[in-house]
Amino acid sequence: MGTHPNGPSRIISSSGDADIDLGAWVRKNSDSIGTEMEKNKDLSFLFKVLSVKTALSIQAHPNKVLAEKIHREDPKVYKDPNHKPEMAIALTPFQGLCGFRPIKEVAKFLKYIEEFRTAVGGQHVVKLLSSSNCVDQALQKEAMKDCFTGLMNQKKEVIHAQLSSLVNHVTELEKEGKDTSMYEADVLLKVNKEFPGDVGCFAIYFLNVVNLKPGEAMFLRASLPHAYLSGDCIECMACSDNTIRAGLTPKFRDVKLLCEMLDYASLSVAQAKFRPIQRGNVTYYKPDIEDFMVTKVEVPADTTSGILQCIDSASICIVIQGEGQASSCSLVSPLDLNRGFVFFIAANEEVHLTVSSQGMLVFRASYSVKIPSA
Repeated sequence: MGTHPNGPSRIISSSGDADIDLGAWVRKNSDSIGTEMEKNKDLSFLFKVLSVKTALSIQAHPNKVLAEKIHREDPKVYKDPNHKPEMAIALTPFQGLCGFRPIKEVAKFLKYIEEFRTAVGGQHVVKLLSSSNCVDQALQKEAMKDCFTGLMNQKKEVIHAQLSSLVNHVTELEKEGKDTSMYEADVLLKVNKEFPGDVGCFAIYFLNVVNLKPGEAMFLRASLPHAYLSGDCIECMACSDNTIRAGLTPKFRDVKLLCEMLDYASLSVAQAKFRPIQRGNVTYYKPDIEDFMVTKVEVPADTTSGILQCIDSASICIVIQGEGQASSCSLVSPLDLNRGFVFFIAANEEVHLTVSSQGMLVFRASYSVKIPSA
């Protein structure tokens, strides 16, 4: 949902016909998208709903400087010059990989799992094990980078052999009813089933496994490694398609670039989660960037009406639960709303919701604007 040229949304007329793509409409009506976005005559955000069954690739997104460089050098692969920070908000229980684990956790896996040590390479393992006991963060990042790069550049036959050995061992332990939590068995067996023999299966020992409850979120800033494993989510990002991949994917992999650009700082699982701001029945997911924010509006089941407040930004909304109608000063007649309905709100326009007895849940993407005070 948005104006990215790879797949712009369409505006549907009251007769049900697709009249014009949203990008073209925005360019003709740039005074309706808000003060900041009006400067570029385009929406700064791209809005998605993802339902993840098969894992989505181990990847990261470039910052603006790198995005401009790789677009200039290889426009067929990197199709626009924009950065792509993104937010994932869980709609159902959601699992993903996000950021490098605390170095002591990685060291523990290296000590415990022989196949992982072999896949990484002995010289890199020694460096990480020794640096895990010091307080020099620069040295820890360097050791993490060397180990991860060593894994990603390991010979395919070594990866295949070691992964096969590890999966067979974990499978036998499960058959015997033994504890396999130290192997991250559930995640290991899932990703190996979906991408057999893929080097990305070993990356689960470098990256945090993050489990989100509905409403919890991850903010994926530039250079932060991540992957989506399972579940449904709302996703919002800067208007870009720039993704640099290195594992768990049949798509193009740019291993050298990914390993060079990643942020190798360690994060805890708690640090990998994003903390939204709550204001009554409205939740604001507002990261420290200008391109976008997401607002979750809940109309309780015992309430018959709600409001999508006036903001200085055009926005795109999707109804996740409930049914009812939306009305505003610019609408000749109310819009009928139901689950999955998507609608566009011009800047500085207030929308009133009339909902059924079951309530309503709406997610709204917009430019980053000021949050109302408590």
